[in-house]
Amino acid sequence: MIPDVVLYGREGCCLCEDARVALERVRRRIPFELHERDIESDPALLRRYLERIPVVTIGGVEAFELFVDEAELERRLEGLGTGAAPAVE
Repeated sequence: MIPDVVLYGREGCCLCEDARVALERVRRRIPFELHERDIESDPALLRRYLERIPVVTIGGVEAFELFVDEAELERRLEGLGTGAAPAVE
């Protein structure tokens, strides 16, 4: 099963772009589905994430905000492959 990873951000956010680059680097080594959600497309997402973007979820669980730790992302994704649940920061 390939994990679903969601990047919540918005256009023009330099931290979001940095997170996207980090996610793509890891995705070259460990496959996962990457979905991007623009928080400005939904008022609820905007209220929830405005001061925290980028936010990254793995399998629906919040894993990172403001930056992506590539080593930690790899650890969590590999843990999903063994059936272990990802830890929440």
